[in-house]
Amino acid sequence: MDNSISPDLRDEWLSSLAASGYRLTQPLHVIVNVLVSTERALSPVDIFDLGRKEYPRMGLVTVYRALEKLEELGLVQRVHHPGGCHRYLRAAHGHEHLLLCTACGRAVYFAGDDVTNFIQYVAANTGFEIRDHWFQLFGLCEQCRGK
Repeated sequence: MDNSISPDLRDEWLSSLAASGYRLTQPLHVIVNVLVSTERALSPVDIFDLGRKEYPRMGLVTVYRALEKLEELGLVQRVHHPGGCHRYLRAAHGHEHLLLCTACGRAVYFAGDDVTNFIQYVAANTGFEIRDHWFQLFGLCEQCRGK
């Protein structure tokens, strides 16, 4: 976990949770801290393990419930991971695409190049009317390539 917890982002998330009727418990504060202070896509078990360092009595069910609510509010998004298990990270701002390191889970959003021609090609060849897309690339980050 990175040590740069954004107080503004944390407070924004907690306010959104409170406004939606969610009880702001100590475990929820810890889960929010874990998610706002990392640039990695984390599995629920990763979040559970990191959170238990700060709040040892945290339950895994609490993590799953919090993730469900955070995703419902658009604060986190679930991303596919090649290992087959979904991971979670802060939601993108606007229309961004995602690079995901398959070794360490580091996630980097980037503004996408124009993919209009590709989407039109796929639509023409499949008969689909494509209404939205989400582009996710997998690879090794600079740090993991050096290992």
